[in-house]
Amino acid sequence: MRLDRYLARSGRYSRSEARKIIQQGRVRVNFLEIHNPGYHLKPGDRVEVDGEVLAYEAHVYLMLNKPAGLVSSTTGEDSVLTLLPDEFRRRGVFPAGRLDRDTEGLLLLTNDGQLAQRLLHPKRQVPREYLVTLDAPLSPEQLGRLLEGLTLRDGHRARFEAVDPTGLPRNYRVVLREGRYHEVKRLFAAAGRRVIYLKRVAFGPLRLDPDLPPGRWRPLTAEELQALRRALGLAASTPR
Repeated sequence: MRLDRYLARSGRYSRSEARKIIQQGRVRVNFLEIHNPGYHLKPGDRVEVDGEVLAYEAHVYLMLNKPAGLVSSTTGEDSVLTLLPDEFRRRGVFPAGRLDRDTEGLLLLTNDGQLAQRLLHPKRQVPREYLVTLDAPLSPEQLGRLLEGLTLRDGHRARFEAVDPTGLPRNYRVVLREGRYHEVKRLFAAAGRRVIYLKRVAFGPLRLDPDLPPGRWRPLTAEELQALRRALGLAASTPR
């Protein structure tokens, strides 16, 4: 890999910034000062910038507590990526899946396309858990229909795997194994109820960190990443 590309992929610098600091003599490879941005790195090479070792990780895995009002896109002033430092955006981070503009909660941000594809593929049936507030309590008949399955307006038949009262009026915990467009809201609408608040609290083995306020993010822990990769049939030992 070219030295300037290595620096740019670290997320700290743009490609032009990387070339500039290399030409300024601020970069050393294996303790030797390098001035050529096109210098080709070999596996295991030690790279330092201003005397600090620059560790490179190919992939990024972030847990975001998405607030209402932002969209799960990679562009625009209302993108969830506006909550991140520029270094992550330069590294190609994107939302693995979508939450509606008014839906809050757990969103995985990554630049690992293989992991994201497996996480979202319908055949994986990865469970998604939500907390939902409805306009009125569910009747026993409505609850049964939601668990048995309902045909939505587009002809798709869907069901919740679980619908459990939380103890608060009109509040439920629901589990769904699909990620179709507005599916939680459409399922409740088909049963005659309207969703007035929706928050995703789990996605596969990942659970929203209760200490993570809306709009804040943190890297996945090694244990969380290992559990996620294991659940998706990816080698747990694959480096980050």
